[in-house]
Amino acid sequence: MSVKQMDSTQNLVLKSNKCEHEHFKNSSHKDRVFEVLQSSRNRDDIFCDVKLQTDDGTIVFGHKNILASATPYFNAMFSSFAESNKDLVNIGKVDSTILQLLIDYIYTGEIMITQENVQVVLPAADLFQLDYVKQVCVEILQKLLNPSNCLGIKVFADLHNCIELLSSCESYIKKQFLEVVEHDEFLSLSSEEVIKLISCNDIYVPFEEEVFESVIKWVKHELDHRKELLPNVMEHVRLKLISKEYFLEKIVDEPLLKNNPKCKDYVFDALHFNLIKSVNSSIPLTIRSKPRQFSRLQQVFLVLGWSVIELKSVISWYDPATNLLRIAPKMIESYKGFGLCVVKDQFVFIMGGIEYFYNGHKYTYRLMRSVKMLDMSSSSLCWVSKVDMLVSRKSFGIGVLDNCIYAIGGQDNSVEVFNLDTEQWKMVSSMIYDKNNFGVGVLNNRIYVVGGYNDYNGGTKSVECYNPSLDKWNSVAEMSSRRYNVGVGVWDGIMYAIGGTNGSIPLKSVEAYNPVAGVWSSIADMHLCRENPGVVVYDGLLYVIGGINEPKYLNSVEIYNPRSNSWSIKTISISHQIYGAVVVIRPLHL
Repeated sequence: MSVKQMDSTQNLVLKSNKCEHEHFKNSSHKDRVFEVLQSSRNRDDIFCDVKLQTDDGTIVFGHKNILASATPYFNAMFSSFAESNKDLVNIGKVDSTILQLLIDYIYTGEIMITQENVQVVLPAADLFQLDYVKQVCVEILQKLLNPSNCLGIKVFADLHNCIELLSSCESYIKKQFLEVVEHDEFLSLSSEEVIKLISCNDIYVPFEEEVFESVIKWVKHELDHRKELLPNVMEHVRLKLISKEYFLEKIVDEPLLKNNPKCKDYVFDALHFNLIKSVNSSIPLTIRSKPRQFSRLQQVFLVLGWSVIELKSVISWYDPATNLLRIAPKMIESYKGFGLCVVKDQFVFIMGGIEYFYNGHKYTYRLMRSVKMLDMSSSSLCWVSKVDMLVSRKSFGIGVLDNCIYAIGGQDNSVEVFNLDTEQWKMVSSMIYDKNNFGVGVLNNRIYVVGGYNDYNGGTKSVECYNPSLDKWNSVAEMSSRRYNVGVGVWDGIMYAIGGTNGSIPLKSVEAYNPVAGVWSSIADMHLCRENPGVVVYDGLLYVIGGINEPKYLNSVEIYNPRSNSWSIKTISISHQIYGAVVVIRPLHL
């Protein structure tokens, strides 16, 4: 076949296939080109047209057009400045290892940033305007924030204009205030920095006492120098918010305040304010008497439940403002029938109860006397073991009074008390009767045990009162109904016995006890019968959460308004029995 014939045949084939134009893209082309460039750069290739020299004499090779295309810093350098005509450029104040790391990133798109080098990489990335690298550094530092370093990282963020990191630090410091002030960084702050921090309205402190204590601790760290600065700092402590008991015990006789005329004026002003407030509750508030945004008002309920199917405890957060119940991560073991209480809205205690475990054939249980505590202000919520009770208990009662926790009854009529200052348990006088599954209320410095159950009489309507100053129990007026698994709430000098069961049926009736008159009186019934509900007092209202009405658990909250003697009801989404609740400061992650 001749050449002419072959050409004719090929044209026929092409025409017959009617091949259309197509766009092809080699996805690996750019990567292969940059791999070659990176490889040649590290061998001082003849195509490298710039040498970057650090202060220690280290040379890093590169290509001007590659560097200029990667960052505005090098684009400006090689197009508008004297370096555009130089093949050796000095890069001062940048560590040679970090420079090599960042130039490698320009060629490869990859970089190794560690906890050890992040604070060196970030300023260099900021200098070279490598925004991605800087952002990665910011994210790493955000994850590394803790109470011991957040103040230092905040200064670092401000120095290098990291707005996002600075904002994260400020938010973290405010939320973690109680832990931050325990570390050396806080003690090293200037007076201006301390003032800027404690004058914030949104630092996370449940009680103003913590602000006062942090200031005194800061002053005493460098007493000779800082005692003269105390008046300027104390001006921003809201002394008018501090409780009367703490004020008289810790502030009035504090030498640093007594020996400073200006501070004495602050103390007198606070005393005068609270005296006037006791007779005129509508007194206008100033910044020094206005509660901080995240004080007692920023609270949620820690709600305790039990999964019958899984035989384990379930902890949830209930926000009364949104009526939302959120399951919390598992924080305790499979306990049931234990005591629950909270101290200062911050320290949650669980103790005693029954622990369920699987022995290889079936579930069994054992009676507990262990005590665990949860600090709600901690960044990592976890239960910490405390000193065990002296007696194993289940279905018992707990009362908190004068920084002491009273564990009452359960298996018998014995009572023991845990002193939070000494962290020791001791036995005190026993109740008059053996009983369990009763309610406990604390009213007028007395502990009341309401209703309950014993093996001889079943449910009881009796009420006992404990006077800790006399270490003595005595009976007070009985309720009109027998009640055990009863909820108890105390508000404005009145104690409420809510629901429960009389042994035959669950109850929706409620009784109120006035200690002045010494009598119980009936108030409006709840909408539903509730046995063993969680009861808390919040914002002047009684919240009754969950409970059971055999054979089902209740997925609702009832709210009692004492002013109108009326109940409202809200449905909540739950899949387990709720039997306990306490009011706590809002966890950081909510």
